[in-house]
Amino acid sequence: MIQVEHLTKRYPGRTAVDDVSFSVGRGEVVGFLGPNGAGKSTTMRILTSYLPATAGRVTVAGHDVFADSLKARREIGYMPENVPLYDDFRVKEYLHFRARLKGLRGRDCRQRVGEVMDLCGLTDMRKKMIGTLSKGYRQRVGLADALVHRPQLLILDEPTNGLDPNQIRQVRELIRHLGEKHTILLSTHILTEVEATCGRVIIIDHGKIKASDTPEVLQQRLRTAGAIEFEARAPVDDVAAAVRALPQVRRVLSDPMEEGWHRFIVRVDTGSDPREEIAALIAAHGWPLREFIRKQASLEDVFVELTQNQ
Repeated sequence: MIQVEHLTKRYPGRTAVDDVSFSVGRGEVVGFLGPNGAGKSTTMRILTSYLPATAGRVTVAGHDVFADSLKARREIGYMPENVPLYDDFRVKEYLHFRARLKGLRGRDCRQRVGEVMDLCGLTDMRKKMIGTLSKGYRQRVGLADALVHRPQLLILDEPTNGLDPNQIRQVRELIRHLGEKHTILLSTHILTEVEATCGRVIIIDHGKIKASDTPEVLQQRLRTAGAIEFEARAPVDDVAAAVRALPQVRRVLSDPMEEGWHRFIVRVDTGSDPREEIAALIAAHGWPLREFIRKQASLEDVFVELTQNQ
């Protein structure tokens, strides 16, 4: 569905996207992640023909986004982070207006507007002025707009930005449902959202692709693939030095707690489990212990590992 080959975008004094190549297959739901300034928004704007590229080639549904822009854009539903809406339109009027701009006419236009209002939970809001809507409903209108012309590909940039937890859950369920019929490229900072909805993750940093795989495989490949956490009442420097001396341990972090207790977070190598060695050290020094657990790596750990200190 999406084929990106050696994509580069340069601005005066900096390179926003640096020789990026990736693909998204038909029917995939892919998370597109990166820290602020990594190049993900620039890449998404190039995919939607909003920005030209300095070099490279991009095709959407077989159409070159530079040489055959109109045909490519007919296959794309784009929802930007800050959805631009006309506040003095009613919801139904606005969606009819947008549908006509995208080529729908007559009965098909009316039918499709009704379908997307129902799909996005806007039927009860159809007569409301957009300017009176909450942030959550404005996001729904933006999503309905992206869907109204029946695109094969949805590109969603921070679709849950500014929503409360209940609204985030509702939009997440909607995206999961849309993934049954559409190819979706999803950009978000909420990594639990990616884990819940995406079958594959692409991580970009400093304009380059750092990883592309399923969340599970990325977690397994992570250098510091998990953590051991424990609470002990002991001198921080003594505990950190003793635990850090173990060969499987990469890093030891600590947080102070009450009455001399500290929580220690021990990052360890992939496939290693030095809990017995750490427990033996604690027992040998006679440090009081009240909690001891192992935590598997999360997608957040993967993201931090791949993008920090770059």
